[in-house]
Amino acid sequence: MDLQLSGRVVLVTGGSDGLGAALVRTLAAEGARVAFCGRDAARLRSVAEAAGGSAGEVLPVVADVREPADLDRFVAAATERWDAVHALVNNAGASSAGPFERQTDEAWQGDLDLKLHAAVRASRLVLPHLRRAGGGSIVNSLSISARAPGAGSMPTSVTRAAGLALTKALSKELGPDNVRVNAILIGMVESGQWDRAAAAQGIGIDELYARMGRDSGIPLGRVGRAQEFADLVAFLLSPRAAYITGTAVNLDGGLSPVA
Repeated sequence: MDLQLSGRVVLVTGGSDGLGAALVRTLAAEGARVAFCGRDAARLRSVAEAAGGSAGEVLPVVADVREPADLDRFVAAATERWDAVHALVNNAGASSAGPFERQTDEAWQGDLDLKLHAAVRASRLVLPHLRRAGGGSIVNSLSISARAPGAGSMPTSVTRAAGLALTKALSKELGPDNVRVNAILIGMVESGQWDRAAAAQGIGIDELYARMGRDSGIPLGRVGRAQEFADLVAFLLSPRAAYITGTAVNLDGGLSPVA
């Protein structure tokens, strides 16, 4: 299926490793022009090199999405390069969860800044460009805990629930502008955080993924693949998904108790 993404300008936050990196490579292979950001210049260069030779183009930008000035600079870099924005993926974030009583004000504020406020600001920055393009798409990368929070899941579950509310509210407000807004609710899927967890435990990543798939109650019996995330997001960004907005899709192998 041709996703009709060739030449479209897509901005991806949190694109320097894991799910974001897989998405950048996939979009570039589809012919899109992809600006992506992260805090680590070396990781950004590695992703750009991996996407080199694709049908599309890539633009890595060092930026911390928690800083409004960095987000301004990121969007400006993309528009100066290609004079347009057709889509945004708010993917920046890391799991931050534990018992409620251990979460300080600083932990709550840091999680909100990274996952919610950054998405709000990025969406606000690209909106004029999406309108000028005649419409576009925003996809928010969230977690199944947004719908089905568990014990010890804060602050992430609460922040992600706010992101889910943002998704639905924006879809209602921006629909008349032909701007679609959707979310992906991620379960246990390959990402950079699991690589780091495996290293901390002194085991191989394949062993960790096998254990997670076996012991976590995932009906499909395995951890999701980063490429599966990238394929789903690419579809939601594309004109092929032109009548899909205001929805949140579970990418979790059936793990969530909520449909």
